[in-house]
Amino acid sequence: MTDPRTDAPALATIENAHVEEAYARWAPIYDLVFTAVMKPGRKAAAAAASRPGGRVLDVGVGTGLELPMFAPGTRLVGVDLSEPMLRVAQKRIAREGLRDVEGLVVMDAMRMAFPDDYFDCVVAPYVLTVVPDPGKTMDELARVTRPGGEIVLVNHVGAEKGPIAAIEAWMGKRSASLGWRPEFPWSVLGDWIAARADMTLVERRTLAPLGLFTLARIRKA
Repeated sequence: MTDPRTDAPALATIENAHVEEAYARWAPIYDLVFTAVMKPGRKAAAAAASRPGGRVLDVGVGTGLELPMFAPGTRLVGVDLSEPMLRVAQKRIAREGLRDVEGLVVMDAMRMAFPDDYFDCVVAPYVLTVVPDPGKTMDELARVTRPGGEIVLVNHVGAEKGPIAAIEAWMGKRSASLGWRPEFPWSVLGDWIAARADMTLVERRTLAPLGLFTLARIRKA
């Protein structure tokens, strides 16, 4: 499937309503299913985004799996579209005594109620494959990041060819029920960075397990 305007692979359509419905189903079992496979990415994201004494926004915080991984003194605010997921995160905060978490808010990543240039760093693990418009989401992450700050992403980047690409294409047709988009070419992010004079890619590396996920750090001028 290609986008006729660009001849580039078209992203599968996904809507916030699909995401909310899917993650309401996932919330009770999310930690059990996804903790192990996503833990290396969460640890890498938290390490890159930690700012002791600074304020960090965790977009798509979900059940709060990465919240205990940040360096002490990092002031954290978490947002997510799914209220059931945030209820699980709130229990984690209480259970583990995470005093650096200043708040959790139900919020759409494409329309956040924070001032411009508000956070020292914005981290968004596994988010770009679940939002309806990745470019608009990146614009919003950039808006709330202060000059000199960073956006830290961890995301699955789709295979360009071969059997994995075929499997992802098959799964892509089921994006609405999954709650995420299996097909996600690097060009979606790379083209966004190239179009923004104020954004610079400072790191890109694949992560365990099996290079399934990619960490990207983007600095705001």
